[in-house]
Amino acid sequence: MTAAQPQAATQTPDWLPVGRLGDIPRLGSRVVETAHGPVAIFRNGVDEVFALLDRCPHKGGPLSEGMVHGRLVTCPLHAWNIHLDKGEAKAPDHGCVPRFEVKQEGDALYLNREPAS
Repeated sequence: MTAAQPQAATQTPDWLPVGRLGDIPRLGSRVVETAHGPVAIFRNGVDEVFALLDRCPHKGGPLSEGMVHGRLVTCPLHAWNIHLDKGEAKAPDHGCVPRFEVKQEGDALYLNREPAS
């Protein structure tokens, strides 16, 4: 099976095809519009992929415009650090942003349409 032919589990209404890993620059992001609002899909320096609602829990800043470092993104408005894998603000800050699951099959990426619980 190739990346262009996703497994049957991916062909469910829950998963939205969002492009390829190479579409997202390392240490960068791209934004996908969903029913929940804009979702930022991030790629870190070791090609891990994460997805968060594109709003900082502090003042709603666009996380997609922030700096990715390790498993964190720094909000461009007030420098809050948000854990990409949990959606939680790094202490001493408090707050959480909805996180979405991302599935990678070969080079193809799929976003779960509903926030992770």
